[in-house]
Amino acid sequence: METLKTLIREVPDFPKPGILFYDITTLLKDAAGFKSTIDAFSSHYQDVGVDVVLGIEARGFIFAPALAYSLGAGFVPVRKPKKLPAETARISYDLEYGSDTLEIHKDAISPGTRVLIVDDLLATGGTAGAVTKLVEQLGGTVIGVGFMVELTFLNGRDKLAGYDIFSLLQYDK
Repeated sequence: METLKTLIREVPDFPKPGILFYDITTLLKDAAGFKSTIDAFSSHYQDVGVDVVLGIEARGFIFAPALAYSLGAGFVPVRKPKKLPAETARISYDLEYGSDTLEIHKDAISPGTRVLIVDDLLATGGTAGAVTKLVEQLGGTVIGVGFMVELTFLNGRDKLAGYDIFSLLQYDK
């Protein structure tokens, strides 16, 4: 996995001064790096019985469909408000700089559906924590929450206590 870190560009002072941004687009354009990423996710989750892989807008959409394909599972998008055409369930949650809302089709998760949630980044855990609640409100069972990158110094796992958390790469600063 450390090889994958060499494919991630570090951009200082983005999106504001003092922030070090880990840009995964440089990894995504590398065919071997992207394949290794999906293979590592797939290897970790291949034996847990995933029904659907849920991807969080927007960068979760990069990994979740490829992983769903690899696992023989379905893909379900979680989107910003007013992007899905049928009846939705929604959740609003607080961020460190305000609040946000996400939606999912109400019929995307049936009671007992085994759901794997995937996103690019675990920072404070607010978004992923909200999505776990949304899945459970629809009767689904969250069997795992996976991330490409985890910023361990932000303690995002604390908001996901009780769930199986997996991150490919961890950054301590």
